[in-house]
Amino acid sequence: MDSEGFTGIRILNIFSDIEPQRKRSLLTLFTAGLLFWSSLASLLPTLPLYVQFVGGTKQQIGFVMGAFAIGLLLARPQLGKIADRTGRKQVLLVGVSVAAIAPIGYVFAKSIPLLLLLRAFHGISIAAFTTAYSALVTDFSPPGKRGELIGYMSLVAPIGLAFGPATGGFVQAWFGYTPLFVMSATFAATSLFFTCKIVEPNFADSTESDSISEDKKTQKYWQMLWNPRVRIPALVLLLVGLVFGTLSTFMPLFIQETKVNLNPGLFYSTAAIASFSMRLVTGRASDKYGRGLFISGGLICYATSMSLLYFASSSGAFLIAALVEGTAGGTVMPMMVTLMSDRCEPQERGRLFSLCIGGFDLGIALAGPTLGFVAEQVGYRNMFGLAASLATLALLIFVTLSSKDLSHSMKFAIGRGKDVYALNR
Repeated sequence: MDSEGFTGIRILNIFSDIEPQRKRSLLTLFTAGLLFWSSLASLLPTLPLYVQFVGGTKQQIGFVMGAFAIGLLLARPQLGKIADRTGRKQVLLVGVSVAAIAPIGYVFAKSIPLLLLLRAFHGISIAAFTTAYSALVTDFSPPGKRGELIGYMSLVAPIGLAFGPATGGFVQAWFGYTPLFVMSATFAATSLFFTCKIVEPNFADSTESDSISEDKKTQKYWQMLWNPRVRIPALVLLLVGLVFGTLSTFMPLFIQETKVNLNPGLFYSTAAIASFSMRLVTGRASDKYGRGLFISGGLICYATSMSLLYFASSSGAFLIAALVEGTAGGTVMPMMVTLMSDRCEPQERGRLFSLCIGGFDLGIALAGPTLGFVAEQVGYRNMFGLAASLATLALLIFVTLSSKDLSHSMKFAIGRGKDVYALNR
């Protein structure tokens, strides 16, 4: 039997272990997630060009694209608390509703200040959706197969990122910006329809039944950031966010500057295909070999991809870099989500996920203006060289500080030791 057939059987087997109502909700959630990511991704290669079209400079493009993460940062703490207090579905509905409204605003936005406000508002969508989606998938997951199911359910991002950018790029080229924004809003509105159909687990019962210490119940949100379970993953994701924010903001402009004959949407789609492929296998493998080995490998791939971009001067070179970057993204993010799911109780998931992924948000927010300034001074190529250094720093931090001491950290990072902070493994 070929590997694709074997993978298909594995997916069917893991879903066969889940009771019918939860299985239906998972499939509905997957569909909603696919539409949501397609909506966001359709703007990935086109919005920087739109900001340039309305008169934005390189640094203003960075500010507008980075403003997306300002909405993320401001909204995610409250949304994480709501997800823990009242359930995940309510937060999902906020996310897809904002994703449906924001693109219509871009149709009428012809100034940089208005684009900044709209982009920040749009950021609320991903803060809400990613926090609630990750927590809800974990709620549905059997503990012994958590990494595998999270890996499969995280496929919505690379599929959306494969379909969205190419579609958005072609729609913009053929029909213009207004049809592009309408298409993005339609994807999100359809996602809203499917989200309404989801039946989440009886959250209140699970919260009451779990034994949890009083200090965890009363611990303030920002105090949780200093907990060793969260601190290093959040810091690593801050650096990864800087790298990803650089890529998502400036890649279309870098390709344009180098005069390479390549649709930027194809770069993102190639990366998404690689990301998809990795998520099919790393989740199950991490259940057996641990999360640390795969996080380390993903960070190495991030550093390698940024180095390849530093030297890229042809369409082939850009696409090779895209494959390596997609491998990195398809490994690091789902493994970090799985790592945090191992380390927290059900009633903490919304807050701890929002804190950890908040590091990624902050990195994206800082990438636009700070790396935009670097690009103004030394050019896009050297900016990607700096991004390679940031990814290397993230790897060093994870390898040396991810556990309670250097020895345990290094063993965990190379798959030779267990995660000492895991609660239910």
